[in-house]
Amino acid sequence: MPADLELVVAAARMLCADVRELELRDPAGAPLPAFPPGGHIAVAWGRGLRNSYSLTGPGEAPSRYTISVRLDPAGRGGSRWLHRLPVGARLRVSPPRGDFAPVARAHHHLLLAGGIGVTPILSHVRAALRWDRSFRVVYVHRPESAPHAAELAGMCGDRLTRVTSRERFWDTVGPLLRDSPLGTHLYVCGPEPMIEAVRRAADAAGWPGERVHTEAFLPVTAGGAPFTAHLRRRGTTVRVPADAGLLDVLDAHGAGVPSLCRRGVCGECRLPVRAGAIDHRDSYLTDDERAAGDSMMACVSRAAAGHLELDL
Repeated sequence: MPADLELVVAAARMLCADVRELELRDPAGAPLPAFPPGGHIAVAWGRGLRNSYSLTGPGEAPSRYTISVRLDPAGRGGSRWLHRLPVGARLRVSPPRGDFAPVARAHHHLLLAGGIGVTPILSHVRAALRWDRSFRVVYVHRPESAPHAAELAGMCGDRLTRVTSRERFWDTVGPLLRDSPLGTHLYVCGPEPMIEAVRRAADAAGWPGERVHTEAFLPVTAGGAPFTAHLRRRGTTVRVPADAGLLDVLDAHGAGVPSLCRRGVCGECRLPVRAGAIDHRDSYLTDDERAAGDSMMACVSRAAAGHLELDL
């Protein structure tokens, strides 16, 4: 895997009561690696833990990275650490990676953002403006928490619709799904229930699956019954407790599984499964890949029936 970048917190501000924006720069002022629209970095914290955050600024020859961190009091602690991190502190991040980039050949881009899922949509909008692409944004958020709303409005003008209720969201999105121009691509980022509802609605409206692109902001919680996993090539068996994930346990045993997002989005920690039922919790595998039952995302997925046999 590419080496981490060591960056310094150059500035920080609260965008709303529970979202903090951090500006990260190279300590010596060197330029940072470019990234595609929808790109993200993984921030290292604690003992081998990482949280992924979308990059909200321009991706061409950037001198800084900006991320927005929603405080999650029930999470593993990464967001709490980043909310306390002072200006001047140093931290390690992965090089940027893009798994949610816009499709250049699309005739129109329909962008749906839910809550903190607005963050990758910002860079999509920047790219659409830069390349004079047709787009429309719908942003659904709580009335008291609308990070980046003013910035988005300034960029989008009348191409932005903001809504604060489920009913208004569907009143807006339903006609767009039915009447969007031929060649439109749909991008959805937000909580998993929102994404699944939009997927179902798009399918009912006749959208081909290859024109629907999603990125879920999943809670990083282990949550589930304990299970065991036999590592066939190593000849060892590990126990995964209810309050831990498979990837965490494999890391602790030095298994060397590559990882990046640690929330079931990027596909980096995909493992071959030789036996055992899988409780899939990622948003990376297709329905057919899940049904095949021969691979899983180690960061979020678990055994469905107590034991897995892994080709590891």
